[in-house]
Amino acid sequence: MSSTRRMAYGVMLGAFAGPTVPDWLPGAYAHGLAGVCLYGNNMARDTEIADLARAVRDIDPSAVLALDEEGGDVTRLHAREGSPYPGNAALGAYDDATATQAIAAGIGAELARAGIWLDLAPSADINSNPRNPVIGTRSFGADPELVARHTSAYVSGLASQGVAASVKHFPGHGDTSADSHLGLPRVAAPADVLRARELVPFTAVLDDAATIMTSHVLLEAFDDQEPATLSRAVLTGLLRDELGFGGVIVTDALDMAGASAVHGIGGAAVLSLAAGADLLCLGPEQTSSPHTIEQAVDAVCRAVESGDLPLARLTEAAKRVGALRETWSGIAVRDDADEVIAAARQASAHVATGLIAGAPRLDGPATVVRIDTGTNLAVGDTAWGELDLGGCRLDLTADDLPAQTPLDGQVAIVVRRAAAAPAVWAWIQVQLAANPSTVLVELGWPDPALDAYDRVVRTYGSAAVLTDALASAMRGGR
Repeated sequence: MSSTRRMAYGVMLGAFAGPTVPDWLPGAYAHGLAGVCLYGNNMARDTEIADLARAVRDIDPSAVLALDEEGGDVTRLHAREGSPYPGNAALGAYDDATATQAIAAGIGAELARAGIWLDLAPSADINSNPRNPVIGTRSFGADPELVARHTSAYVSGLASQGVAASVKHFPGHGDTSADSHLGLPRVAAPADVLRARELVPFTAVLDDAATIMTSHVLLEAFDDQEPATLSRAVLTGLLRDELGFGGVIVTDALDMAGASAVHGIGGAAVLSLAAGADLLCLGPEQTSSPHTIEQAVDAVCRAVESGDLPLARLTEAAKRVGALRETWSGIAVRDDADEVIAAARQASAHVATGLIAGAPRLDGPATVVRIDTGTNLAVGDTAWGELDLGGCRLDLTADDLPAQTPLDGQVAIVVRRAAAAPAVWAWIQVQLAANPSTVLVELGWPDPALDAYDRVVRTYGSAAVLTDALASAMRGGR
């Protein structure tokens, strides 16, 4: 194998579908594959993703092993039961950076136990658009300084357990109305606004973050042709040269439409490397062979041979990834890991209790109406809205709402992004107007439309620790 091809493998972060290690992985590691990212589709009913992570790590302990463990709505370790840790929006709303650091340390300790040393978190996006369909509760908030404060605390908490952070999604995914999994979002804000808003949290962690992840967002003020992941102006000109970031630049998954819909996986791989990225995150393989990895490697090798991609740029990227692996892959579980996790769970309970302190008390059992308005691919199929108020539960979707007859008695309507679906929001408004004993529990990022109503509880996420605390408060501790 040529040195160029081995270096091309050395900048690829592969993935696979399903809950078992694929037969091709040892061979890919032998060819120099940088590592593996685990996704929601690696989960199974009868196995834990942490066990799968340990099996992957056993093949090559020096390889990158990563996943998205943000806490809150985006969790892989606790997807079945919901996260015991509040997500970013709840942490930002509570606004105690010490608690955020302690919770991130607990997440880091759990990752370390699984042998995972790169957490594709936290989201440092400023959620300036309350109707953002993909960031929302994954953001600490809409205030740049608050987001910067909690991003720094989160990175520090992970690092205390030997886990590297990947601060995302540079230079910002918060001011968007489209989901980059499905298309290419555009941001038209001027450069001075972006510098004073989007860049603030990233600037705060330039010296502490081991890696920064790109966004598949086109920010017109920085590059009006390509999304950040494929933009040399953004990755090299802005992040490297102007801001001075010296760590590894990781791409968001290149199988997302925002990156590869136009160029394909191979084209996106070449363009992102040329732009300045170092570690290319690829989507899960959908065949019994590493087709996506090989496609990306082949494209990179061809680009080097043709001169479209300078060999020096590939060499630089491979060296950075190698240095990252050397620095972080020797992860070991800390002696005080149990205490760290216990402290994180305690801090999480304090955050949850504090956030829902004003929740209304019930006189008795209440009917829970749980309306599923869908989710995004980052959240995936994670448990949500398991609110037990002692009464019956009615599970609905936007497509099967019952007639507008008001429900009797005490009712809690539990929903994510209540105002995002017109039919759902209209149905909820009728219930709130007709039955004064109805409470709306908003688990998503609160839409401004909710401000018109008094009987609204905002949890800033659907993590189990939040809904459990809310149920206890509403039932008076029963």
